[in-house]
Amino acid sequence: MQLLYKIPFPLTARNGTSRARIAITAFFAMDGFVFASWAVRIPAVKAAVGASPATLGIALLGVSAGAIATMALTGALCRRFGSARVAVVAAAWLSFALLLPALAHSAVALGLGLAVFGVGYGGLNVAMNSLAVDLVAILRRPVMPSFHAAWSLGGLAGATLGGLAAPALTPLAHFSLVCFCGLAVTAVCGRIVLTASLPVARTGTQQKTREEEKKQDFPNGDVSHGTAPTGHSGVWRTVLLLGAIALCSTYGEGAVSDWGALHLREDLGAAPGLAAAGYAAFALAEACGRLAGTTLLARLGQTRVLVYGGLVTCVGMLAAALSPALPLALAGFALAGLGVANAFPTAMARVGLLAGPNGVATASTLGYAGFLLGPPAIGFLATALSLRVALTTVSVLAIVAVSLARTASPSQQSDPD
Repeated sequence: MQLLYKIPFPLTARNGTSRARIAITAFFAMDGFVFASWAVRIPAVKAAVGASPATLGIALLGVSAGAIATMALTGALCRRFGSARVAVVAAAWLSFALLLPALAHSAVALGLGLAVFGVGYGGLNVAMNSLAVDLVAILRRPVMPSFHAAWSLGGLAGATLGGLAAPALTPLAHFSLVCFCGLAVTAVCGRIVLTASLPVARTGTQQKTREEEKKQDFPNGDVSHGTAPTGHSGVWRTVLLLGAIALCSTYGEGAVSDWGALHLREDLGAAPGLAAAGYAAFALAEACGRLAGTTLLARLGQTRVLVYGGLVTCVGMLAAALSPALPLALAGFALAGLGVANAFPTAMARVGLLAGPNGVATASTLGYAGFLLGPPAIGFLATALSLRVALTTVSVLAIVAVSLARTASPSQQSDPD
């Protein structure tokens, strides 16, 4: 009988952790689903407001501007009110804000609506990453890539369903359905993360020696998950380095999503369907890489995952940009997707352990800047040189990310202890 009374507590704690993990995963999937639902209807919204390509480009900056302006503030809000509350509010905000582009009747109104949408998107990204970091600390396993895999899969689902809905539904009708789905996920999963009774995560400085942390987290000797530079300046130096790694990876994602199809169409003469297959190959490979990310991190460690990922990205984008053969270019895009898959989630996981929500906010802001800077930079270089040459800059930044990853590795930093 004594055993019957001793079993429920650990089971309850384990069930609470499992439910929280499912709920956080659902927030990531919902975020990707909502964003992709907007992205695939951009042509219809453009036609509805009568925007020129240049005007539309300016309006689209509203998403990035709203997100980047919000991310730094969200870290402070997470510390003040808790990441769970901020995630719930931001998810509801994002769902409602999706309606604004469909209600716009001018390019100015579209830009303002997208800025409001970006506020929700940026806030939810920081809050849900902070929640994921907390859960990683509790589980003591490198599961961060699984959350970002959910984002990728949610994006693929949103793009697929959006494409199917486009011929039959107006943007407002489509976005209303997506809004309803987003609010339903927020209501169900928000209740879980707000009420989940999770065990307290133990930090290495409070409960274990640094040597024990190293052995438990990464028996193979890569201890980048469990150690951190001491001192405020050392911590934030590493946060900035990891944020720069995130920027390098998202630069590549933005470049492929905005310019990959055009490269295959104009430089290699691919048919429209095959041209679209370039980004599809990239996105599917990225999702698969993230699904395998937990295993890779456990076996290789964070530093090796970042270094090997950067090298794979470099090779893949060189093949995609410079190959004269379409099959090799598609294979290159797939390799690049595998390479960048775990860079952003790995950086966020370590930043969260080092500096909490404020660190996640800083690194996310740098990372999201890659989406803002990448496509215009590619366009400028394509005009001055060629699109092939412009796309090779993704490979250059991948090598930069490799160098930064080695610099940010604890084995490269002095240990005052």
